[in-house]
Amino acid sequence: MFTSRHEVVGEVVEVGSDVSKFRAGDIVGVGAIVGCCRNCHPCKRDIEQYCNKKIWSYNDVYTDGKPTQGGVASSMVVDQKFVVKIPVGMDPEQAAPLLCAGVTVYSPLSHFGLKQSGLRGGILGLGGVGHMGVKIAKAMGHHVTVISSSDKKREEALDHLGADEYLVSSDATKMQEKADTLDYIIDTVPVFHLLEPYLSLLKLDGKLILMGVINTPLQFLTPVVMLGRKTITGSFVGSIKEIEEMLEFCKEKGLTSMIEVIKMDYVNKAIERLEKNDVRYRFVVDVAGSKLDH
Repeated sequence: MFTSRHEVVGEVVEVGSDVSKFRAGDIVGVGAIVGCCRNCHPCKRDIEQYCNKKIWSYNDVYTDGKPTQGGVASSMVVDQKFVVKIPVGMDPEQAAPLLCAGVTVYSPLSHFGLKQSGLRGGILGLGGVGHMGVKIAKAMGHHVTVISSSDKKREEALDHLGADEYLVSSDATKMQEKADTLDYIIDTVPVFHLLEPYLSLLKLDGKLILMGVINTPLQFLTPVVMLGRKTITGSFVGSIKEIEEMLEFCKEKGLTSMIEVIKMDYVNKAIERLEKNDVRYRFVVDVAGSKLDH
């Protein structure tokens, strides 16, 4: 089993009598959600991530009253509805981060009709989600601009991830030059930031798609939106169907996530490094190789 806590990949060791989708030996994955009501409007449309009664795969309470604890364990039991097959040939440790970070980017591009080639997109923030945003958007044939608060990640964005341009948001001159040039911006920044500088980068009918979880109200002047008929919207992880579609897309395009595989005895150090923003771009815990039973 390989896990980023809520992005879990492992081998099926046993199935229940009603399970038809999987069998022992399959390599499968589990994302951020392991339960939903199945009766509400989102559930009936197979977008269970928007169910108000969804059950997180960690830090939540399952239907039996027991806590969900993610994938940091030697095994876990999951309803087959929330399990996906990992495509043959895709490395398990590479697949794990795709189950959240990958689909979090893929879902809005698909839903908002932004999959066609030739679009110009912006990725705001180059972290776990942002780096997958660059890779997936490039694979869709988009011209991709990484937007960051400093010049620190320029080489990584351009030379390693394949972005077409790199824009420092504090460079007012360059920001002005790029006004009205982007069809969309995927905003992955998880802290308060002004929206107006980025809204100005969007073309007519451009979309600013919010993905960072921020507890402080964001601000913008309405004319910046109105005069370009621009949209400020959001998106949340992805459905099981979207995860399956995204995995096939990544297999077809040869996309992988940038990871560092660690063992359980390194987890505390990994958390310290996360706090210092010292990871590119996901830690993946090799649970099976950590010999938890010993």
